[in-house]
Amino acid sequence: MIKYLRLVTFIGVLVLNVFQISFASVVSTEDFDKDFFVTWSPSHVNTSDDGTTRSLKLDKESGSGFASNDMFLFGEIDMQIKLVPGHSAGTVVAFFLTSDQPNRDEIDFEFLGNVSGQPYILQTNVFADGFDNREERIYLWFDPTAEFHTYSILWNIHQIVFMVDWVPIRTYRNHADKGVAFPRWQPMSIKISLWNGDSWATRGGKDKVDWSKGPFIASFRNYKIDACVWKGNPRFCRADSSTNWWNQEKSRSLTWAQRRLFKWVRKYHLIYDYCQDNKRFQNNLPKECSLPKY
Repeated sequence: MIKYLRLVTFIGVLVLNVFQISFASVVSTEDFDKDFFVTWSPSHVNTSDDGTTRSLKLDKESGSGFASNDMFLFGEIDMQIKLVPGHSAGTVVAFFLTSDQPNRDEIDFEFLGNVSGQPYILQTNVFADGFDNREERIYLWFDPTAEFHTYSILWNIHQIVFMVDWVPIRTYRNHADKGVAFPRWQPMSIKISLWNGDSWATRGGKDKVDWSKGPFIASFRNYKIDACVWKGNPRFCRADSSTNWWNQEKSRSLTWAQRRLFKWVRKYHLIYDYCQDNKRFQNNLPKECSLPKY
């Protein structure tokens, strides 16, 4: 009888583990009201009746923002965004993952507003174990205010890939074995916000928000969350399974086609790379700058 109970217990634990691994990944509902909650100024957040489209507003009174109900450890997050049109100098639209811990990990898209007629700047950054200073900036090759475009973060144990309309614009590889910090232990939530960053965002803070051009509105739709929901055990999110597709061989590095697109972005659209800023780091660039990007 005791042996039987032990066998039943063992099978139960095994089934539970399989169940948790199988359901570690989530494909989003595409309903902002179900997957996210408003974190800042509900009066400045507008959601369509069916929950599929949401907009944020910035005016003199306040910015606005929302965040995911769940936290995740690895996966891919896609968000279609239409940025603030017209004269948007000083405004910042942020789409990012963050652990919200003192030694936080964070993966950032930040869209820096522009003076009418000037190109939008997209800044990316990576925090690992509380340290950042890893900014890169590109000019987008299209008008991001005219229509929606897809911005994606692929995050797995091997690499982080920032993508714009599936074009990889930046990678950050896991070189932890070489002493480089990498976000790999802390679960992160998804956050979206629109706020006044005119102390630094446009031409280093020279161009301020012109409130007469407001209110400033950014729109969001057709998001997809295909990621491992944090349940307290990183083993489920690190498992190499069909559900956790991001851990499989094909996602360990950029494909050859992706590498060509990546090089194109770096050659024609990159305007700042911390790994090229010897003055800032006093000729002592961070270790990852001398290591492979894919």
